[in-house]
Amino acid sequence: MTEAELYIHIPFCIRKCLYCDFLSGSYDRDIRKRYTKAVITELKYQSMRMSDNLIRSVYFGGGTPTFLEEEFFEKILKTVFKYYHVKEGAEITIECNPATASEETLKKYRSLGVNRISIGLQSANQKELNTLGRIHSFQECVNTFYYARHAGFTNINVDIMTGIPGQSVSTLKGTLDEVIKLNPEHISCYSLIIEEGTVFYEKYHEDELLREKGLPTKVLPSSDEEYDLYNTAREILISKGYGQYEISNYARFGKSCIHNIGYWQRVPYYGAGLGAASLIDEIRYKNPSEMDTYLKKIEDYNFPIYSEAEIVTKQAQIEEFMFLGLRMTEGISEKKFLENFEVPISEVYGDIIKELSESGLLEESEGFLRLTKRGMDVSNEVLSRFLF
Repeated sequence: MTEAELYIHIPFCIRKCLYCDFLSGSYDRDIRKRYTKAVITELKYQSMRMSDNLIRSVYFGGGTPTFLEEEFFEKILKTVFKYYHVKEGAEITIECNPATASEETLKKYRSLGVNRISIGLQSANQKELNTLGRIHSFQECVNTFYYARHAGFTNINVDIMTGIPGQSVSTLKGTLDEVIKLNPEHISCYSLIIEEGTVFYEKYHEDELLREKGLPTKVLPSSDEEYDLYNTAREILISKGYGQYEISNYARFGKSCIHNIGYWQRVPYYGAGLGAASLIDEIRYKNPSEMDTYLKKIEDYNFPIYSEAEIVTKQAQIEEFMFLGLRMTEGISEKKFLENFEVPISEVYGDIIKELSESGLLEESEGFLRLTKRGMDVSNEVLSRFLF
């Protein structure tokens, strides 16, 4: 059986954060109930297509999956176990907003088979949390973390963010100190991106343009300050025993996120729910992004429900293999490149690899090509070189 991954989108939240551009919003219980039934119907239908796949990870993302009623979540997860070949010991993750999960709820998730939880902290600084529009306090995150431990979770991720308006190296160090005290198995450290259509875009877009041009900014950290924030986080986390296995992700030994690694290594995945994407047999699908459209198509049994379908060309496969794989500190296997595309990597990217290696941005070792520390510092620029 070919291994694959399953993503289930839960688009509900109490209130949308000011920087968020994900498909999410506040919907009433009737919509949440209809949506649950629709996702279950979709999962049952698509299971026939995934009958030859062994599911190695299931990821509930959002939105805020822990905002969905327990009874609805239970029905969805039981559908997965009933209709899919879920690998024994598969990683099953749920994202959690600290303000939406009690100890009893987390015990319920654990009893159902969820074995990894991802807590969206972002910052331990209340001023920064207010700036982001988060609905929780740091203390609520601490409480949620210990609730998860008491519920039996031995694989916990905490999300933190750099580049927050007004953030300094000092406040970031404060956040890192507090998070490390909790001793989670995994820490994701993402840089804030100002996305069009968000409240932040309206407030900070001009500042973002100044930063991109290397000019002085008004509220957002400058490009140099952003660089300092990233490196501060990296140095502190590595010094505390967290291995950096991807540009933005750090983990204790053996606790790297299987689901994320699958994405960077182009493992086939199926996405269920509003706006969810899938990559199956080198065809990329995307579900409708409008709630009414999504619900109506499924309730009318108008399958397939995807609104977009695109064949991933060989050229695009090669590009993705490079710019996704090089995000990982392990890098990419030259042998695997040859097996996948029946041509040596040197024939496709020889000149680029030579140039970047001579510049100290790439290194080759034991059949792997990877970014150097300096290459990670300018990863966007380096990775763009592998686009045709």
